[in-house]
Amino acid sequence: MRVGAARPGFEVHHGDKLGGRMLDRRFAEPERTRGKGAVTDTAAAPSPAPPVAREIKWWARLHPIGWLAASTIVIAVFARLFWDTEYWIGNLVWWNWLVLVGAVAMGLWHDGLDRFRRGAESIATFSLTVAWILAWVVFLLQLFNVITRYGNDLVETDILFGETTSLAWQSFGLMFLIAINFGVREGVNPRIDFWWANFSVKRKAWLDFVIHSALLLPFIVMAIRILKGYAATSLGRRHNGEWPSGWRVWETWEEAVDAGGLPVGPIKVMILIAFILFGLQILAEIIKTGFAIIGDEEKGDIIQHDSPLRVE
Repeated sequence: MRVGAARPGFEVHHGDKLGGRMLDRRFAEPERTRGKGAVTDTAAAPSPAPPVAREIKWWARLHPIGWLAASTIVIAVFARLFWDTEYWIGNLVWWNWLVLVGAVAMGLWHDGLDRFRRGAESIATFSLTVAWILAWVVFLLQLFNVITRYGNDLVETDILFGETTSLAWQSFGLMFLIAINFGVREGVNPRIDFWWANFSVKRKAWLDFVIHSALLLPFIVMAIRILKGYAATSLGRRHNGEWPSGWRVWETWEEAVDAGGLPVGPIKVMILIAFILFGLQILAEIIKTGFAIIGDEEKGDIIQHDSPLRVE
């Protein structure tokens, strides 16, 4: 019996080649067209709906450094109104408030924060170049000191200059002071790396952000406030706040305790400069870790080490 239209009571012979083939084509492959110009039996699958852009609130876009500055403003206002204190937090001057408000505004301008971070890191690169030059200066000066020390026995005149020894020591100290920001940028500061290496990127970012913000940044601000007067005194400023007159300013610098040594005023000023560079790089680290916290992997860059560092 040939297969036509399937009716009740009729037996379908699947063994029949023509009937079985037509039946299979009708029921097993309904997506194919039957006949010329016919429309497919099954409707096309609906295309997935385009993703709906979700509006991100401003407070969700605010960089953590903006929240840090806003918290500092709240604490400073409370200290000024309700807490009679001589501490700096309760006696901010106008430019301190301006910096804090600007930090909150910069928290919404991510590109601006990233530019500031890149600028601070470029200073660290320049500091490394200066440190390399100072390393060669220290080597040459110490080589000269060794030669003159053993050459004194061959001549009747003392050729060992105290200024050269003093310059070598000051150059050696300046080499470390000027490159401290580069060490922070490259993540070579001592930490418990065998414990740190197993953390996720976000946890590392949170730890760095909290420690830099709560410990290092206040310490640097305090150090800069103290070293300002220290550096000014070493350059000749009197206790009454007056600066010496005249153009021979080097005569007013603080002298070395060793005979024949160079004035130590300039190297003491470099301690202040080193802390300023240190603070700039700490701000750059806070910005980087803040981007990592909010999930911006392009701007957030956490130093990853292949193996835990050893601090000898």
